[in-house]
Amino acid sequence: MSGLKKTPLNEVHRRLGARMVDFGGWEMPVQYSSILEEHRAVRTAVGLFDVSHMGEIEIRGPEALELTNYVTVNDAAKLTPGRAQYSALLYEHGGFVDDILVHKVADDHFFLCVNASNQEKDYEHIRAVNRWDAEVVFASERYAQLAIQGPKAPATLQKLTRTRLEEIRYYRFTDGEVLGVRGRIARTGYTGEDGFEIYIGPAEAERIWNAVLEAGEEFGIRPCGLGARNTLRMEAGMALYGHEIDASINPFEAGLGWIVKMDKGEFLGRAALEKARERVRRNLIGFEVTGRGIARDGYEVLIGGDLAGWVTSGGPSPTLGKNIGMCYLPADQAEPGRKIEILIRGRTVEAVTAPIPFYKRKR
Repeated sequence: MSGLKKTPLNEVHRRLGARMVDFGGWEMPVQYSSILEEHRAVRTAVGLFDVSHMGEIEIRGPEALELTNYVTVNDAAKLTPGRAQYSALLYEHGGFVDDILVHKVADDHFFLCVNASNQEKDYEHIRAVNRWDAEVVFASERYAQLAIQGPKAPATLQKLTRTRLEEIRYYRFTDGEVLGVRGRIARTGYTGEDGFEIYIGPAEAERIWNAVLEAGEEFGIRPCGLGARNTLRMEAGMALYGHEIDASINPFEAGLGWIVKMDKGEFLGRAALEKARERVRRNLIGFEVTGRGIARDGYEVLIGGDLAGWVTSGGPSPTLGKNIGMCYLPADQAEPGRKIEILIRGRTVEAVTAPIPFYKRKR
């Protein structure tokens, strides 16, 4: 896999026997033991993910808020220091550049976590429209990121930090320390479970990775790869760029209209969204396969024998014991309980639409 980007933990994954794959130009672990075991560890105990391939962009300066609010659809003005929000960057036509997390560090400092394969594109997108007294900083090389996910994540990480984790509520973060190393500790997550993301210097990544595995040993912690990350986020109905969302999809179609704050003032893509919300042509909906087969992304979806849409993500659900997925259907037909057929390797397989998410953790 020469030519692929590598995280600071690449050699660690190899020593652990991980199966490595090309993921958007990055050499990443897809699994260590089995996707099923890793998935169950996160749902019942705790799992550790290397997500250092994700990108970080900082917006700093007296008018950092103005720039951040112009390029994102959510309202960053509602954030106070230590809070984060799920948001998106849009093109002028209303399609997704990327879905992102916006963290407010201070009035003059916003910290954006963006998708790995989009980070350079996102940076250039923001920089190109910057007309404010603000600086856009491509900061990915300064950070490694680890995600500790699962019901035992707080107990695991608390062993390694003096930061009081119970004070970090959902979609909050703080700048604290882990093993004496300064870092950013956030509580967002991409698995449908409780957990934390820690942003640290790349030089400290291996030491902290090993310490987290040791701290979680009593709970049955497992290192987890992209395979379990995908099945976990799919059960939780979370979008993946390049699957549920891309430049051809707008937030209303993707079921993400709730992150669009039309009343906040001007932002990139606003005019297109005003028109789009008046006539939503298609919607994202979940489905369960009732016949024999596994639906994969890109497979065609039929209603009454006619082509109606396509699968965005699909596969087995370890938690539900069913084959599930998400697909786009015409807006007037994207309702739970509708019988559909999915074209799998040249044959039609029966399925039924279902609400998203498929799984919600008990709080």
